[in-house]
Amino acid sequence: MRWKFKLRHIVTAAVNAAAIAGAAVLTLAGSITARSQGYNFAAERWKHSGDMDYSQLSCFLSNDAGFNINEMNSIRSSFRSNLQEASITEEKGKLLFPDAYSTPVGKASVSCDIGGSADAQITAVGGEFFFFRNFRLLDGAYFTEDDIMQDGAVIDERLAWALYGSPNISGQAIYINGVKFYISGVVKTPSTDPEERCIGSAPLAYISYYAAGSVSGDSPGAMYGYGEDFSGMGFEESFDRITCYECVLPEPVENFGYDMMKKQFSEPYKDKFTIVKNSERSDPKVRVKALKQLGDLVVRDDTIIYPFWENASRIVDLKLSYIYGGRRILLAIPLITLIWLAVKGYIWLRRRKTAIKKAAGKAVSAKWKSLRSRLPQKKK
Repeated sequence: MRWKFKLRHIVTAAVNAAAIAGAAVLTLAGSITARSQGYNFAAERWKHSGDMDYSQLSCFLSNDAGFNINEMNSIRSSFRSNLQEASITEEKGKLLFPDAYSTPVGKASVSCDIGGSADAQITAVGGEFFFFRNFRLLDGAYFTEDDIMQDGAVIDERLAWALYGSPNISGQAIYINGVKFYISGVVKTPSTDPEERCIGSAPLAYISYYAAGSVSGDSPGAMYGYGEDFSGMGFEESFDRITCYECVLPEPVENFGYDMMKKQFSEPYKDKFTIVKNSERSDPKVRVKALKQLGDLVVRDDTIIYPFWENASRIVDLKLSYIYGGRRILLAIPLITLIWLAVKGYIWLRRRKTAIKKAAGKAVSAKWKSLRSRLPQKKK
């Protein structure tokens, strides 16, 4: 039997093939675009084989929210208690959940022992900050809040070249507004297009939250036992705030971590915080749904100053919303075609119902006769 294809059949098949190919391309583009912001995948990096699900959450607060290290430690304790109530306990030698905190200190003059200098954006950090950022380390190592001395600094490669003419300078001294630090590590400057648009022209330096406070004289470093080694030269008259808190929390049930965080921040910091579900932000369903609220991505009516990584992620969120929205439109074409074919097939069957029954009856009868003819005949 020869099939006769009409022009509309060929066109329909071509359109559907193109739609499926286009959807596949957009799926790949969406995955690459989302993965370009590696700091949104900390939960994947933390999750161990066979463990329960984890969610990554970020809470951003305004400068006047009053959130500080005491409040953060209280929230940490509350999270641990809630997790213990859910029968999730800390294993020996392993964190129950990683978290980090940070706040911008501002622009400062940075110099070195051989005469190089530059103005840099300084960020005070603590906890597992560098685990969350997923920077590419070019030289040295990251400092931690467990270090005996809190005078380490991690700088980006732009600042390294401006000061020493090389990125391989871990252990060298730098002076931030005249206060001495040692270069713990050098990281590659984030270089995706969204990051470059948000990061600014000034190079970046990251220092311990305690060291940054000690510089001001009103010192969290002194309050928590780190002494006054950095006193006398200030970034600000008072340095006692945290504007970004992030964590990776176990998820024994859906939204367990988000509900815990929202409960902790809702009352004391009403209208002065926002929570981001980093683990879900690249989900196609979430991004397509966000197309209905594009204003929330483009226009902000809060007083929160977001760090460059969050602003870059918001740019990517907008791109992903269009990418996955376009993919959904393309996938609608083969879906509509399948529905149309199903309807046509149903109509065809209805019209030929009697003929099909007759043909089926004849086929069954012929088969039965054939089988009977093969059976051994009884002797008379």
